[in-house]
Amino acid sequence: MIVRSVLLRSRLLRWPLPVTGRHYTEGNILKLQDRGFFQDVFPAEAIDKARTTLGASPQTVYAGFDPTADSLHVGNLLVIIGLLHSQRAGHQPIALLGGATGQIGDPSGRKTERQAMLLDTVNRNLRCIGEQIERIFENHRGLMWEKRGHGGALKPVLVVNNADWYRELNFVEFVSRVGRHFRMGSMLSRASVQSRLQQDAGMSFTEFTYQIFQAYDWCHLLQKHNCRFQLGGSDQMGNIMSGHELISRVEPGKDVYGITLPLITNEEGDKFGKSAGNAVWLGAEKTSPYGLYQFFRRTPDSEVEKLLRLLTFLPLDEIRSLMARHQRTPELWEAQKRLAQEL
Repeated sequence: MIVRSVLLRSRLLRWPLPVTGRHYTEGNILKLQDRGFFQDVFPAEAIDKARTTLGASPQTVYAGFDPTADSLHVGNLLVIIGLLHSQRAGHQPIALLGGATGQIGDPSGRKTERQAMLLDTVNRNLRCIGEQIERIFENHRGLMWEKRGHGGALKPVLVVNNADWYRELNFVEFVSRVGRHFRMGSMLSRASVQSRLQQDAGMSFTEFTYQIFQAYDWCHLLQKHNCRFQLGGSDQMGNIMSGHELISRVEPGKDVYGITLPLITNEEGDKFGKSAGNAVWLGAEKTSPYGLYQFFRRTPDSEVEKLLRLLTFLPLDEIRSLMARHQRTPELWEAQKRLAQEL
């Protein structure tokens, strides 16, 4: 419902929404591992301290989105859901838009360098995905939090653009202030760098510096918003490690933690929503509402329970009951229909 309401808000408001039992995330969002939600915590030896910190008081949690297109796609959903779970737990979510880093290009998980984008294109993409994120959070609040009887106000998502703070730094100042805290050995050891160096095309200096900029983003958010937690896909571990390394040198004594989420793939091992190079978008202009619904409606039986756990807020007991009914009468596609309805 969250995403579909972005596309069909007026229509959805006329539909009866199923009311489930009260279900909200506890302060310690790491308990979502019961749903298979998290892959790793960095530093691994600090996981108990991270749990204690999350459970003791409200924290600030951020995730980044580079403006590589004018719409988010279903592959972004898990990170967005992670921010929503953080919000439901009483934490402050931050969605960082990469107005600066999007012009550099994240090499993580890529075999080739991204094509440079015109600044006008970057700005248009920033506007579009920023509006999508705000609508998703607003629809979640109205349709899935208040309408389903949850109490307490949610902290509004804070959408920031990292170009805003890089405008205040010139290149020499940035290299002098930030670059001195990085070591070439650590930077070269990142999986995203190693995989590209083994390719004939190699890696450009531009891409190589991406990890420095993302690391500084986290440091900036820590200093301005006391942001101690970063969420990202498992392919972001190298960038998370770089951020942790920078903060340990610039802000010694301030503990920060990175949490990675599993990369969802289909049965063929392709990234979720990007099989055959055709992304399934969250914007109605790029993927029709019917196409988005049908994408989830066609989820294979082998994948549907996993996606119900990861992409919906349904309680686990309800998911188990739903799957038991589905296994008795799979021809009704009840589990797939519920997944599509929730999204």
